Amino acid sequence: MMKGSEENLHFLAIIWMAVFVFLRGCNCDLSYSVPEEMKRGTVFGNIAKDLGLAVKTLSDRKARIDMESEDRRFCDLQRGELVIAERIDREELCGSKPSCSLNYELVLENPLESHRITLQIEDINDHSPRFPKSEIKLEIGESAIKGARFPLDEAHDSDVGRNGIQTYSLEKNEYFTLSLNSHSNGRKYCELVLDKELDREVQQEVILSLTASDGGSPQRSGTAVIRVIVLDANDNLPIFSETVYEVSLPENSPLSTVVVTVSATDADEGANGEITYKFSHISDKAIRMFSIDEVTGQITVIGPIDYEDQNEYELWVKAKDGAGLASNAKVDIEITDVNDNAPVIYIKSLNVPIPENVAPGTEIGIINVQDKDTGGNKQIRCSIQQNVPFKLNPSIKNYYTLVTTSDLDRELVGDYNVTIIATDEGSPPLSSSKTIHLSVSDVNDNPPVFELQSYSAYVTENNKLYSSVCSVTARDPDWRQNGTVFYSLLPSEVNGVPVSSYVSINGDTGVIHAVRAFDYEQFRSFKVQVVARDNGSPPLSSNVTVSVFITDENDNSPQILYPTPEGNSFMTEMVPKAALSGSLVSKVIAVDADSGQNAWLSYQIVKSTDPGLFAIGLHSGEIRAQRDISESDSMKQNLVISVKDNGQPSLSTTCAVYLLISDNLAEVPELKDMSYEESNSKLTSYLIIALVSVSTFFLTFIILIVAIRICHRRKPRLLFDGAVAIPSAYLPPNYADVDGTGTLRSAYNYDAYMTTGSRTSDFKFVTSYNDNTLPSGTTLKRSPGDNSDCLNFTSLDFPENGSKCSTLVNHLNIC
Repeated sequence: MMKGSEENLHFLAIIWMAVFVFLRGCNCDLSYSVPEEMKRGTVFGNIAKDLGLAVKTLSDRKARIDMESEDRRFCDLQRGELVIAERIDREELCGSKPSCSLNYELVLENPLESHRITLQIEDINDHSPRFPKSEIKLEIGESAIKGARFPLDEAHDSDVGRNGIQTYSLEKNEYFTLSLNSHSNGRKYCELVLDKELDREVQQEVILSLTASDGGSPQRSGTAVIRVIVLDANDNLPIFSETVYEVSLPENSPLSTVVVTVSATDADEGANGEITYKFSHISDKAIRMFSIDEVTGQITVIGPIDYEDQNEYELWVKAKDGAGLASNAKVDIEITDVNDNAPVIYIKSLNVPIPENVAPGTEIGIINVQDKDTGGNKQIRCSIQQNVPFKLNPSIKNYYTLVTTSDLDRELVGDYNVTIIATDEGSPPLSSSKTIHLSVSDVNDNPPVFELQSYSAYVTENNKLYSSVCSVTARDPDWRQNGTVFYSLLPSEVNGVPVSSYVSINGDTGVIHAVRAFDYEQFRSFKVQVVARDNGSPPLSSNVTVSVFITDENDNSPQILYPTPEGNSFMTEMVPKAALSGSLVSKVIAVDADSGQNAWLSYQIVKSTDPGLFAIGLHSGEIRAQRDISESDSMKQNLVISVKDNGQPSLSTTCAVYLLISDNLAEVPELKDMSYEESNSKLTSYLIIALVSVSTFFLTFIILIVAIRICHRRKPRLLFDGAVAIPSAYLPPNYADVDGTGTLRSAYNYDAYMTTGSRTSDFKFVTSYNDNTLPSGTTLKRSPGDNSDCLNFTSLDFPENGSKCSTLVNHLNIC
């Protein structure tokens, strides 16, 4: 029996699944009929086919099923087909209503479009009829006449239509028959008809079996026992004051609220006139909401009343007297709406993150707002009240599109918390809010920016290879790879050499390293162009100039220009015997290739023949007599001069100055290279012979000079092998401006005397000169109008390599 019932149910479900009712009107509304209690996942409709759209189109347009309340979802959309998402109980949803339907919205995006879907829930015979009590007790007076009717308790079947109660049957007996009747709403009820008078003395009690059957397939039934107690006569039925009671009840009414009080009267007296009340027909949901007082007939609220759950109830009340006679009245309760539901905001679609370069007016999301209330309580206003670059535009029904209102800049604001406020038009109005987080994605729209407009770096010469010169830093406010900065050098040349031969840069850190040792004496500064480039697409870049300055290091010793370095011609300075204290007798001239304090020179006598006779200027190098020259002073004076710079550590060099105290070369016929005198004292014995030889050579030289003067009177020009003038060849090649170095601060012109040796002849410098110095390039000439036998040298010219160093000689007398 049960197996056959299951097969019939399955067959009925298949029949209803095959039913597609219609596409209604120009709004493209869809309607489907679905039996209740279908299994989850059962397909009952094809949206794609019914709308003439491909399944991929539905997917691309983000098709979905929406409903006003998302508490329970009974159907869903899968691959273009409608399927059962949850078991549907028609009785739970609609109670005793003959028609039960669910309304959904099919929403498609791009463009936004909606279709109404009506799902008709068809009843299946899944409930059996049942009586309120398993035993119906009737007390019938023996005075009842044949044909008297006695109403019986109605059986209740949660199913509707044909699946509801269709017939009643009574166990065959000799006293009673059953009369089947219908209410105005079509519901069946029955009455017990007395077919034979009762005789209490013969039989005090009659027990019958009453069966209620529905019209479903398979058929279901329920049974109750009728216990008839034979009493004395009771010939009046209770009569209600109203046949139908209509009541309005606001939702959310508190518990124990009185809904209505029903009232019935009975003309009988005593126990036959005492009336009790009870519900004769009530749904399962209503029995949880309302109760009735059996004595007073007062109906009160015992459960939560929610308009959105059910907006009307139908109750049947029975009034029964003490003898068992009863009558029925209907109570219609209409639930009125109260604005008790705040709007609910649903985020249907949200395109985040938002690129910062989107144009104003770009749609970034779809918002749906629902309110379970009705009428004005359901009208909703939705807005964004913050000062953000977004707004809501109303779309279809309760849908809004979220769009941008101005340009976005992630570097200024990267995230937004947007609060959407929805308010209904109830009294008082209710509102709700929902905050959504909108993030802005980065676009490479910012080039790297250096912290400084230009950089200066100072590097000491003779630096170590790959030592750090300086560091540049560029910032890019973009994000991740768009803000990742790499550094490189812009190709250029320094003195005709690629800049990469001088420095390199770390592409990640911006640290510039030297790839070679620098020499301050070769060049003192150069510039490098650094490029900062981000890793965006396309990449952006910016440049900055780095000026590298080479600082000097004390790596050059002082260089003696005068007297000439060792290995050149030997020079001797002649000092007059009458020289007084403070007289300038000679000068040491030195230079230093370094600069600054590294080129500040100081002079010191470290060794002398007579320590107290001469002193040297600490910074000028001028050798002066410390006292008057006396006859007792040795004719030959040897000085060892130390020249030291001011670097750290300081460097120094030495030179020898040879002085001869004499007024006339003739007084020193024995003159020779004095540098050997101290080193070899054993040669004293040969000094007389040397002096004689020198004297003889001197006389011969004088005769030769006179002869040259006579023979070349028209072209007087004299060249000296041992001239003390300082030609440019003595100057180091890097001294373009010796005045600026602080090493050659003055120029001098002196009287000059010739000694007896051709390769050891020297000049003596005794007076300084400044503005009276003649320009270089002049020659040694005889003074016009000079009839003396002496040559008067007015200028010496030492051209070499294009450089000029002029020495003015006041007078050089050779007689």
